Amino acid sequence: MKRVGIILGLILIVVAVFLLVNKSYYPPFPTDNLSAKEAIEKLKNADEKIVEVATENDSIWYITKSEGKGMSLADDHLKQMIGSKGWQFKEQAGAGLFFEKDGEKLVVMTEMWTNKYVLVQVQKKFKEL
Repeated sequence: MKRVGIILGLILIVVAVFLLVNKSYYPPFPTDNLSAKEAIEKLKNADEKIVEVATENDSIWYITKSEGKGMSLADDHLKQMIGSKGWQFKEQAGAGLFFEKDGEKLVVMTEMWTNKYVLVQVQKKFKEL
């Protein structure tokens, strides 16, 4: 009976170490063509504070760190990045940030993905205009 307990304990330890090493405990990434681990690695390897990680349908996905400051830091990073392309910030409603440029409106959605990372969904016209 002791052997069974020891073997089960060792199996649990191996599984826990595997999960921590592979970071497979992250929630799923909203696009099919990228894993959570790949998205985080792109951010870690980049010099920018917000990094494009995927393009899908009419959206571009970005990831940024919250650095323990919640959504406000991510919102500041977004305003700087989108403002650098000529878009003017107009207002924020919940997780949505609204911008305008040349009569066009741009909606940016943010999502607190984990306690360390924020996902950002931007309409493709951000880069097209």
